[in-house]
Amino acid sequence: MKINTKQMGNIKYKELSILNCKFSIQFNKARVRSSAAKTDAASIAQRPCFLCKENRPAEQKSVDWRGKYEILENPFPIFPQHLTIPTYEHTPQQLQGRFTDILALSKEMPQFTVFFNGPRCGASAPDHMHFQAGSRRFMPIEEQWQERIGEHLAVEGKARLHLMVHDPRNTLLMIADEEKDAVMLFERVMQALRVKKDSPTLTGTLSDLEGEPMVNVLTYYDGGQWFTFIFPRTKHRPACYFAEGDKQMIISPASVDLGGVFITVREEDFERINETMLEHILREVCWQDTDIERFKSIINGRT
Repeated sequence: MKINTKQMGNIKYKELSILNCKFSIQFNKARVRSSAAKTDAASIAQRPCFLCKENRPAEQKSVDWRGKYEILENPFPIFPQHLTIPTYEHTPQQLQGRFTDILALSKEMPQFTVFFNGPRCGASAPDHMHFQAGSRRFMPIEEQWQERIGEHLAVEGKARLHLMVHDPRNTLLMIADEEKDAVMLFERVMQALRVKKDSPTLTGTLSDLEGEPMVNVLTYYDGGQWFTFIFPRTKHRPACYFAEGDKQMIISPASVDLGGVFITVREEDFERINETMLEHILREVCWQDTDIERFKSIINGRT
């Protein structure tokens, strides 16, 4: 197999393919702060929150968004343009009640894809609610879905939910013309993914804060429609992250990785990762095939 590698500044890229789905592997040493971030409660309690204004560098300027969020340039970018969008208030990373904000941000900034990492799905600051945004068409999934759009799983007015086919991540794709329909359908999806201790549910999806499902979410606005990719998660980090010696790879997938730009922060991991390893990591941290039929039943109220 031939792998084409290119280098831009201090960042290297190479391309891998799984099920004819292209992934751009990025070596970006500066992202180690995010990929290797300690996100357990004890570690968070011992460090100042780097998203709170009083702890940020004075030169990091911000732009207000509706009095609720600040828009900042990300100091360790993945994209040509990479933004971090924290709330003014220091409040936990939780999506409930904030999906309308993703929709509004993506509509006002159509040159960006807006995304959310759950507190155990790649967020390096799970104690401070924030979105991120990156340059449109940088992630391969933004083009791939057109050839992989599958059956309707659910409909809510002018919002339709699909399962992408021949996709190693088992991605859910919602396409919506109306904001209210998008919000209602997204809430149905989250409810169907929610794990309840006192009732049977999806076997592979775990809960985050207060029962919120583990998910990564990407949204962009184009041609009068919102396109939202939902990645249900089963695990925060793959086994290779915790391995020792030569078996260790510092890889912690989040929204951008699942969108098709996989981040490595050590050059040896960049050189070593291959299609077999990548597929194994995706299968380990993403929704399992066995959950699909169960999800279909739950989303349409048949259980």
